Amino acid sequence: MVNTKYIQLQARGNTDILDISSQVTAAVRESGINDGTVTIFCPSSTSSVTTIEFESGCLQDLTRLFEEMVSSTGDYAHNYRWGDGNGHSHLRASLLGPSITIPIIERQLCLGTWQQVIFIDFDVRARSRRIVLQIMGD
Repeated sequence: MVNTKYIQLQARGNTDILDISSQVTAAVRESGINDGTVTIFCPSSTSSVTTIEFESGCLQDLTRLFEEMVSSTGDYAHNYRWGDGNGHSHLRASLLGPSITIPIIERQLCLGTWQQVIFIDFDVRARSRRIVLQIMGD
């Protein structure tokens, strides 16, 4: 069985990190699937999905890491071509990728004790985002 659900988000951009664990958990429970997988996908080239311990120190460290790896003030060919100033946003998103897959066991996400599902919006402005969940199994 395959069940598709959506999560609608309002993100501020500029490495806005949102905990979407409760929404994913609710969608899995509503799907009726006991054992299988959920793929969490963001159809965007300037945002990503991953897992982390969702606590302020870890979030600050992650934000700093992205700034150190792909500076928001860097010189990007994308910015010259399009003039939108979000070249770094595309690069940051490509490092993490647009999706993750998590096992479902007995209607529960198979996550570690301190592991939450997060959405990161790297774009340079606030946006409305729609996350796609594909829940598969039996």
